[in-house]
Amino acid sequence: MINLVYNEMVKITGKRRLLVVALIIAILITLFTYAQAQQAKENRERFGDVDWRVALEQRIAGWEARLASGSWRGADGELELRIAQQRYYLEQDVNPAEPGAPTFVRGFVENGISLLLPLMMMIVAADLVSSEHGSGTIKVLLTRSVRRWRILLSKYLALLLSVSFIITLFGLLAAVISGFVFGYQGWDAPVLTGFSTAGGELDTTGVRIVPQWQFILMELGLAWFVSVVVATITFMLSVLVRTTAAVMGIMLACLIAGTILRTMVSSWETAKYLFMVNLELIDYLEDAAPPIEGMSLGFSMLVLLVWGILALVVSFVSFTRRDVY
Repeated sequence: MINLVYNEMVKITGKRRLLVVALIIAILITLFTYAQAQQAKENRERFGDVDWRVALEQRIAGWEARLASGSWRGADGELELRIAQQRYYLEQDVNPAEPGAPTFVRGFVENGISLLLPLMMMIVAADLVSSEHGSGTIKVLLTRSVRRWRILLSKYLALLLSVSFIITLFGLLAAVISGFVFGYQGWDAPVLTGFSTAGGELDTTGVRIVPQWQFILMELGLAWFVSVVVATITFMLSVLVRTTAAVMGIMLACLIAGTILRTMVSSWETAKYLFMVNLELIDYLEDAAPPIEGMSLGFSMLVLLVWGILALVVSFVSFTRRDVY
């Protein structure tokens, strides 16, 4: 099995997919770091060095003005919960945006978990099996003396190794590149997590303070879990569909649909069982309002786990029973 996994990793690295993913991530991190640095510079020029408490109070006042004017177009109660949450930060004297590379990493992982990271996984997983059809090696692959399930398992294990590598690289590059601009301080800064809702009101009874480095590891762990599930579903499509372009098209449509549905499905309760609606697990760590009533971190992880298991079962059943011709 080790030799089979090694061969699959050679195939993946030989296609330079991991190199392409690494370059994309590095370029995007550089662009976002520059954009945030320019925004911070512009804010200093306009407002000077404002204490974080004053800045947060001004932000809360702006949100309250939007509520009073009726210009808020988000989900009902979402902004009220966000205001209550930020006021809790003020009461606990905790800066939710402590300057430094760790805060950038935290925000970058939060924003990348539902689309950017799944897209990177799609690049690696989309042609693991479908490319065998394109190159004409599928017949040789299926007629080897090695049992089919071992061949497919080696491909899946190689995919898991690739996913773990990408997530690790994602966190390291974000920390190193942003650190050159924002500095490397703030790893021990306090972060509040454990917010929930009860009867439409913010519930802070489960809130606890964790150091920022621990919170980032929690985020990366959830990002890894989401990436594995998305990679597994893409892997299933690679087994079922014979062209890589079709696999990437299907997954891209699902991921884009997920970003749209999350803002539109508050009244469509059945949508909470779709995997693309449950990708933003990190929101549960600090946001109070789930996209659909009844959703929670445990619920979303369970839904994603079921999708991943079903995709894996379908992949192995289809591959082991496939006709050579």
